[in-house]
Amino acid sequence: MGYHEHQQRARVESSEPIRCGIVTISDTRTFETDTSGATIRAALTQAGHDVVRYEVVRDEPTQIVELVCSLTSEGCKLIITNGGTGIARRDNTIEAIERLLEKRLPGFGELFRMLSYDDIGPGAMLSRATAGTYSGSLIFCLPGSTAAVRLALEKLIMPELSHLIWETVRQ
Repeated sequence: MGYHEHQQRARVESSEPIRCGIVTISDTRTFETDTSGATIRAALTQAGHDVVRYEVVRDEPTQIVELVCSLTSEGCKLIITNGGTGIARRDNTIEAIERLLEKRLPGFGELFRMLSYDDIGPGAMLSRATAGTYSGSLIFCLPGSTAAVRLALEKLIMPELSHLIWETVRQ
């Protein structure tokens, strides 16, 4: 079965709402100031998915890992993080999440940086956005920028989400 057949079958077989978790990773943001997390929540709920948990945590690897593990045990099939993907000293998201990933989706980060380059130029290389699977869940790690979150959602994640979920959960 080719890509288009997979994608069509996924749309038919994966029509139920997806249980989702959102994690904003920041030492400074709060629920009130977190426009990126709000953007993710709006996109997922508008698409008919269930956001069962939305948290803001400090950029501490232990907290990040504990929260992601908790979300998978709560049945979240999609976890989207934002923040902590750069190269600053306190950017620890990628190191925390990569320890968990069972399968990586390197194409996501590559495509994200390519699309980001069109928007912001060579600064796109500073992003370490990544994606993969862990314990039957998809995890996307996005930058904290609301524009970057919107780009990833609109151009990459939402158009392919039913296919990604179908591939992740089918036996």
